[in-house]
Amino acid sequence: MTKHAPANGPRPLSTPTALSFSTLAFPLGALAVAVSVYIPPFFASHLGVNLTLIGVAFFVVRMLDLGVDPVLGLVMDRTRTRIGRYRVWVLIGGPILMAAVYALFEAPSGIGLPYLIFWLLVFYLGNSILGLGHSAWAATLATEYHQRSRIFGILAAAGVIGAMTVLVIPIGAAHFGLSEAEGVKAMGWFIFAMIPAVVALVCLRTPEHIVKTAPEHFKFKDYLSLITKPDLLRLFLAQMALTLGPGWMSALYMFFFTDSRGFSTEQASALLLVYVVAGILGAPLTARLAMRFSKHRTLMVTTTAYSLGLCTVMFLPKGSMTFGIPMMFWQGFMAAGFDLMIRAMLADVADEVRLEQGQERLSLIYALNALANKIASAFAIVLTFPLLAQIGFNPADGAVNTDGAIRGLELAFIVGPIVFVMLGGACVLGWKLDADKHAAIREELERRDALFAEAPILESFTPDVAPAVTPDDGRAK
Repeated sequence: MTKHAPANGPRPLSTPTALSFSTLAFPLGALAVAVSVYIPPFFASHLGVNLTLIGVAFFVVRMLDLGVDPVLGLVMDRTRTRIGRYRVWVLIGGPILMAAVYALFEAPSGIGLPYLIFWLLVFYLGNSILGLGHSAWAATLATEYHQRSRIFGILAAAGVIGAMTVLVIPIGAAHFGLSEAEGVKAMGWFIFAMIPAVVALVCLRTPEHIVKTAPEHFKFKDYLSLITKPDLLRLFLAQMALTLGPGWMSALYMFFFTDSRGFSTEQASALLLVYVVAGILGAPLTARLAMRFSKHRTLMVTTTAYSLGLCTVMFLPKGSMTFGIPMMFWQGFMAAGFDLMIRAMLADVADEVRLEQGQERLSLIYALNALANKIASAFAIVLTFPLLAQIGFNPADGAVNTDGAIRGLELAFIVGPIVFVMLGGACVLGWKLDADKHAAIREELERRDALFAEAPILESFTPDVAPAVTPDDGRAK
């Protein structure tokens, strides 16, 4: 396959710099698991917070949080500082997230709904700032089609390592005689200490290439064109489907593996760890596959393979770790490529948007994608739990469910994820923005940028400096 390298753009990051930049994904990946899997039971069992209250708090916060990412994206794209566009946001987001981590993992007894809503809002704000800033910064570091697969593959693998670490900490805490609650607190302190370390490493070690666009006046039609642009609509829909599919599976996971497949809770947790560990290999290898066969084809392959793997679960012997481990490894390996392919494809479309509009919309595009993710995440529980009630499944400890209820659970666990995951893959059928077309877009952008070589250029704080991308002329094609 023809190699496309930008003539005037930044050279590929060295592997050490790319790895140091990816470390910001460690705490983000760890928190994704910790807050969704461990924090709600911690509040209920250790602090005695009512389960309904916890559910209400998370639902209210997710609804209030829906508008945060688009606003952040809009503000980030307009940010101009001496230390960079995205570096400053990473520095802002770190302390906010640290405060929320401390408040959630060290929450005092007797907390109520106001405490939960406030600190969950702070948590999601800090998480959004770091997540959006990191993704948008990554896209500016790798402007070439295949290099984006590489950098987002490294980021995805780092996030998986962070998630895996969270799953290991409670096991280690139990080994040292700590209670479950103390294990959760240890997890929080580990993440709390990690955040400032990785923020400092990323900000000091990573170059930032600033594209200064022409002075911008808000035009609603420009932003409307983003949400109506066919390629972006397809990717947003794919993001929603590929979040809802695995999210649906996660919501029913413990019920299915214990009540239907005969695993103990400990065995089901171990299989979940296998799923997460598989992503460490799956993310970079999926990125390499995309570099050879294109991103959209790779996404269609991984979604199909994931769905086929899920079909085999009912044929495995009940309670068999021997057969369960390879099946969960396969699922985790394939799922690792979903998010990284979409984020890399969004970066390519963002280049096309900048060519058309003459303005940087990268952060806003990622923010709209994060909004799609949040909407899907909110619906994962809303759809699955009422469905369980409809089929007559009783989730209470020690409950004996009828054969019909178990059969309904099995169908829900398998059919729901397959439908949404296959829909996500189908969203990129006939995708036109391949390596050749993207190379032509980058060539035109670099020609425009070169016309404004006299504009200010921000170099790195470190010797690992790539040639900076200079301003584009703000003209629409």
